[in-house]
Amino acid sequence: MSGEYATFGLAPAMRAGGVLAGGDYQVHREFVDFIVNGRPLLFQLADLDAVSPLASDIPPAIFTTHVRRLLLEAEAPLLDGRYVIYGCPECEGLECGAVTAVIEQTRAGDDDGDGDDGGDGDYVWRDFAWQTSDHADLELNGYHGIGPFRFRGDEYRAELGRLLNGGAPGGGRRVLLIGARVALNAKLAAALRTIGIGAEIAADARGVPAEELRTYGAVAFAREVPARTRDAVRASFEGAGVDVAFVDGLAPIVPLLVAQIEYALDRSPLAQRRLARLAVSGGSAVTEVTSRCRVRLTVYRQDRLFRTRVHEALDEVLEPGEHRVALPDRARYVVARTPDSVLVSAAAP
Repeated sequence: MSGEYATFGLAPAMRAGGVLAGGDYQVHREFVDFIVNGRPLLFQLADLDAVSPLASDIPPAIFTTHVRRLLLEAEAPLLDGRYVIYGCPECEGLECGAVTAVIEQTRAGDDDGDGDDGGDGDYVWRDFAWQTSDHADLELNGYHGIGPFRFRGDEYRAELGRLLNGGAPGGGRRVLLIGARVALNAKLAAALRTIGIGAEIAADARGVPAEELRTYGAVAFAREVPARTRDAVRASFEGAGVDVAFVDGLAPIVPLLVAQIEYALDRSPLAQRRLARLAVSGGSAVTEVTSRCRVRLTVYRQDRLFRTRVHEALDEVLEPGEHRVALPDRARYVVARTPDSVLVSAAAP
């Protein structure tokens, strides 16, 4: 085995949920992604909608087990010493397919893998494959251009060790909805809860204990909320020392508001998102992606009777780079989605 090392890191990531056209929805998931050589490993697997086992919404004991497996302190969950690297974001079942790999420990300086060269243990991820049954068929379903990756043992253990010492993801998946339009907020709260985001409705944040304020990741203001109420809510969170995202609703359209809130909840580094840019101008939308992935562009507007009109402008796999998409007349708001990112843009009046 080559003695060349790859760097290993961890970073927060998101599987973008949302209310889709036709009433369908997909679940919002937050997880920790693997950063290999400075880039999310998930992005190197082309167009894949998946999450790592290190998700924020699983019980702490199961989360700890997943971390210990990656450290080889717990038994491999699959045959042949294989471990799940990414799985289905909806059910996490192997029958839906998963990216698996062999994880093994060698010795620092052991270039031939025989363990005789001494030193502390390094970790190797190899033989990546798409697996849907007990056995992985490397010839048919192997990721032949991915890995093997050899990680320095101290760096690898330090990164994963942080997750065992209070660094596990959690919290911040609740949203406080501020506004007087009860019916709209009720529909919005229901939509958020359906995709796995907690939501509560209030007129303001007065009298809410600081401990409760700390459970929110975002605050969404309806358009009719006056400036003095917005300022008071912001002051309440600032006084509690809570770093929360504030969202000003663009229009009373539930899927659009869900997309805005999802963007606000995204804690992944900007440099590690596949969806880099969205702009609407001159009857077209310009979007930029950093790696090959599926992109959906959905257009929303309200007619003169305040009925919501929806148009799917694009749903296809795009190559890295900038792409221009023609929009229908009177397009007002555009939502762009990749498996891991959401962006919202409003057309100029």
